[in-house]
Amino acid sequence: MDLVRAIEDNAAELLMAMGAAGGGEQRDDAVARWTIGGSPINYHNAIVGASDVRAVAESLAVLKKHGVPGCWHVGPSMRIDPAALTDAGFVSGGPEPGMAVRIADMVAPPAVPGLVLTRVADDAALAVWESTLGQGFGEGEREARWVASVYQKLGYGDPWRHYIGWLDGTAVATATVFLGAGVAGVYFVMTVPEMRRRGIGAAITYGALRAVDAEYAVLGSSPAGRAVYERLGFREYCTVELYEWTTTG
Repeated sequence: MDLVRAIEDNAAELLMAMGAAGGGEQRDDAVARWTIGGSPINYHNAIVGASDVRAVAESLAVLKKHGVPGCWHVGPSMRIDPAALTDAGFVSGGPEPGMAVRIADMVAPPAVPGLVLTRVADDAALAVWESTLGQGFGEGEREARWVASVYQKLGYGDPWRHYIGWLDGTAVATATVFLGAGVAGVYFVMTVPEMRRRGIGAAITYGALRAVDAEYAVLGSSPAGRAVYERLGFREYCTVELYEWTTTG
């Protein structure tokens, strides 16, 4: 399997699907692939494919039309000179390591006493997932509210799997697994701040992935999470560079 392409394609499929559920303007043709206008979060007004520099100005025009911030996700398959993005006003948001592991080869993390993993199956559980995610991920409650709203529209069956980690009966962590591009993509892994450094993130990632019928798992790591994923057996296969545009920029 081409794991580099799977890393890119899984993320692109997830972003396009979430953007569509949020009401975004979709484009998928020979020049560009994007979803813009369906989210207040820059990361999710996403340009995930481009083969022509014309797409830079065209994406910016669509972002301005909708009045939303946006983000180019520039992986190895995208042949766009970063200078064209910075010249247009996009600002580097830094690299996002693209990582993968054969699920059967994952290294089991230490057990966390009292930790239980449950899958979200209805709106009530999604509300708990949302309130937990909002305590420490990205833009906090604002981002969690939007993500939960699109997940509610997308439903609770495959390819979407959302999990809550409970420690002694209290919700303390979240994770999502998205089955796409032939792999299991890992997203929204978050432990509430006061419960971090106890191995909870590793435990819920491992538990969620052991439950899927896929050979490989992929993810885009934050700098803080990279060491956690490496201990589970993930290794870096590529880098996705993020270029962001804000409505005030």
